[in-house]
Amino acid sequence: MSQSDRNIQELTHLRGLAGVFRDRAHAGQLLATMLAAYRDAVLLAIPAGGVPVAAEIARRLRLPLDVAVVSKLTPPSNTETGYGAVAFDGTLHVNEEYVAHFGLSDRDVRAGVRRAEAKVQRRLKRLRGNAPFPGLRGRPVIVVDDGLASGATLRVALSALRRQGADRLIIAVPTGHSQSLDLIASEIEALYCANIRSGFSFAVADAYAQWYDVSEDEVADVLEGLETRSDTDIRKQTA
Repeated sequence: MSQSDRNIQELTHLRGLAGVFRDRAHAGQLLATMLAAYRDAVLLAIPAGGVPVAAEIARRLRLPLDVAVVSKLTPPSNTETGYGAVAFDGTLHVNEEYVAHFGLSDRDVRAGVRRAEAKVQRRLKRLRGNAPFPGLRGRPVIVVDDGLASGATLRVALSALRRQGADRLIIAVPTGHSQSLDLIASEIEALYCANIRSGFSFAVADAYAQWYDVSEDEVADVLEGLETRSDTDIRKQTA
């Protein structure tokens, strides 16, 4: 593992390689080794794909896991590419350059924002209910996703978390594009990325041997499983 002067930590033997993770759980296990020093952190996953990754970190470091719900704004023609994002507190970012690239009208953008806002509210209700948001001020806040391409989703998440009082923000992603990592690292305390890649054609999925779209049902099951195990551990400790 090496640390650059850009406060980015990586696994150097994975740099530039594809297919380095069996699946998201394996990616989370590797990230957990990089984050071993954080024992009093707030761990927040970006649903959906970030949850299976963060769940492994939570298990290995014995940290509680919560979610920071953010949804990309995606053009109808390509749901994998975003032109902005909406966060759980209503924070919105629209990249006008990408809007022009996709040839989207103002009406298209408004419709995209409404879809994203509805998705965020649905996920908040299902995954968090009425639970209070964890206290963030003065503590390391580790934000986990399954990869970082343009960084738009994570950047909006960071803005929303700062509004919630977070002042020690850390990003942990299994894979990321070197240029985007450089840009976002300057805004935070530290960035952990096991597999750094570059090049014009970059896809998060290329880092994984097994890749699929994570459903909300799977996210809910993972979170419920962690809560159940945590409750059992507490009962054993207090028996």
